[in-house]
Amino acid sequence: MKKISIIILTVCSTFVFGQKVSDYKYISIPQTFKDFEKESYDLDNSLAKALKSKGYVVIQEGKDQWPSEIETNSCSFAVSNISNKSSFLRNKIELEFKDCNGKVVFSSKGNSNLKEYKEGYQDALKLSLVSLPASKPVENLPVTKAENSNTQPVKKNEEPSSSSVSESKSGKYTNGKLNLQKIQVDTNQFILADNGSSVPFAVFKTSSKKEVFRVKLADGTYTIGYFENGNIVIDIPQANGDFAKEVFSPK
Repeated sequence: MKKISIIILTVCSTFVFGQKVSDYKYISIPQTFKDFEKESYDLDNSLAKALKSKGYVVIQEGKDQWPSEIETNSCSFAVSNISNKSSFLRNKIELEFKDCNGKVVFSSKGNSNLKEYKEGYQDALKLSLVSLPASKPVENLPVTKAENSNTQPVKKNEEPSSSSVSESKSGKYTNGKLNLQKIQVDTNQFILADNGSSVPFAVFKTSSKKEVFRVKLADGTYTIGYFENGNIVIDIPQANGDFAKEVFSPK
């Protein structure tokens, strides 16, 4: 249990004092901005280029090779989002960066008179970036974790997701050989940890597909995992190139 506590303190952290976006070295860009799922208008690439020009290191969802320092500290990077705020006559966007607890550390709006969607959104993004400060990362930031539960409240008239109904109340799972503890890092990440090890058995991060996770195993291998009938399932790579289904059931 002591080692589990060490893992929680290491992986689950958030800044104890107000942060600015310029305090960050890394900024994450999602594979798709929610408001631009049907058409991105190349906003993700434009944002990445702008961030790099201001000294930030861009990390993108779905990429296997993330720097080791952010693999072990989910609060060492800010998460970007671009929202569509357009009106009838103007293309408008809102650019936001949030910390690991969802607190906004930078927000800026941009609007354009250009009527063509791509040109208009690109112009609006450019304007929203004018006030973005350059990266001046703060080293060894003191961190603590804001408490969050393993389950999210279900809104009225909304069907619960498979993950919310499949949660083990104790957070404990087993495959018959290993007994693991599920630790929710944030809304986008959780780990399965073994009491006898200071290294997580597996780190799960959300992917672009609901209920399917990118998984990094203790040996550094990357694979996928998902929820199925109340269980947590991991596809374990085999030497012959196939995958074995490893099922962890709630205790």
